[in-house]
Amino acid sequence: MKTKTWDAGWLDSMYNNRERVPDHGTYLRRWAAQSADAMRTPPRELDIRYGGGPSEHLDVFGAEGDSAPVLVFIHGGYWRALDKRDHAFIAPAFTKEGVCVVIPNYALCPAVTVPQIVMQQVLAVAWTYRHIAKHGGDPNRITVIGHSAGGHLAAMMMSCLWPVFGSNLPADVVKGAMSISGLHDLEPLMHAPFLQPSINLTREQVRKASPALLAAPAHGKLYAVCGGDESEEYHRQNGLLQAAWGAQRVPVTETIPGCNHFSVLDALVEPGSRLNTLALELVKQS
Repeated sequence: MKTKTWDAGWLDSMYNNRERVPDHGTYLRRWAAQSADAMRTPPRELDIRYGGGPSEHLDVFGAEGDSAPVLVFIHGGYWRALDKRDHAFIAPAFTKEGVCVVIPNYALCPAVTVPQIVMQQVLAVAWTYRHIAKHGGDPNRITVIGHSAGGHLAAMMMSCLWPVFGSNLPADVVKGAMSISGLHDLEPLMHAPFLQPSINLTREQVRKASPALLAAPAHGKLYAVCGGDESEEYHRQNGLLQAAWGAQRVPVTETIPGCNHFSVLDALVEPGSRLNTLALELVKQS
């Protein structure tokens, strides 16, 4: 089979979101400030260990009462940047709706590989299933939402064979997922000059860690969304999971008008917005 030839400059233009959104720093600074406020607001418990590695910890933002639906939010940054502390601003929009929010951290490339980050998130979600009841969450109502690289990781959690990683884990640990501006076929990124030197993807890693190349999950639903102002490659990536897994598993594939790669995350926490409504629908139906 002939190997596909990729245009390096075109790939960078499609996937380098910081170049595509010149004022991206404004979003990142505002998120950090809002997240600092959220981390000072109880009830919350910060930096709980879910594994033994230096980055394997998570934050829990509790909801009132018991047996609350649980949202695990996974941050983006192309697996090489950002931190859970930059994304605590996600929590208040959901805790005020009675949702328990978990935000895990993970190690960053190039110190680790993308498949290793996937496995860190398996540990984080497994920890959530085993321990979230102590924080008022219902372990049988876990939804995973991720943005960008986090969208990729959320989709990978749908594909996880959970009983392999613990005899006390049911097959349907994750009841639903949302991939926001997610990356579902990693092959183009292996050829993008701005990114590949950091993430060092191999063909084997692409095969194992591309959700669109994996079999459809046996359980749950995934919603795929991206910003209407994102690149044509992000729009293509957004449609891959429904094409690969079918409409039964991926019933929602939408673009959010007027949103770029960064402002789409603002839409997630805007009360009454289409994206916020979709997320709450998914979390509460679990």
